[in-house]
Amino acid sequence: MKKLFYLFTILLAVTFAACDNGQYVDLGLPSGTLWYSKNEGGDHTRYTYDEAISNFGSKLPTKEQLEELKNQCTWTWTGSGYKVVGPNGNSIYLPAAGFRYCNGVVNYVGSNGYYWSSTPNRSVYAYDLNFYSDKVYIYFNYRNSGRSVRLVMKTEVKQVEEIVDS
Repeated sequence: MKKLFYLFTILLAVTFAACDNGQYVDLGLPSGTLWYSKNEGGDHTRYTYDEAISNFGSKLPTKEQLEELKNQCTWTWTGSGYKVVGPNGNSIYLPAAGFRYCNGVVNYVGSNGYYWSSTPNRSVYAYDLNFYSDKVYIYFNYRNSGRSVRLVMKTEVKQVEEIVDS
């Protein structure tokens, strides 16, 4: 009997988040990160950094995952947000939901987007993804302001060897 050896990839979810009417999208990123198809809480829900960490923890993207999304994907402005297309052709949409000042006033809805990372920057700041019609960048902002949240699922790629008799 001839034995065939081959390798195949199994994606193992390290974290999982249950959200309504959405799905995780594989954009074909080198890290294997999957991005949720919708904002947590809806397009116009904003969380402080501490609320986001408390509610979602490791489901928030890291600064590095935001940088990978920014650098590895194609970004197309739609007039009220970005269509983000990954290396494999799959896409997500990030609405320009604006942000909420610490006094509760909401600004820049429809023109700017701000998405928290899980990565703090000193005691009063945290990194976030920022964008408007002709610029996408990673910066840091006050943790007590309100930002959108887009969840991720980190996957690990493991190689498994299977022996098949033919």
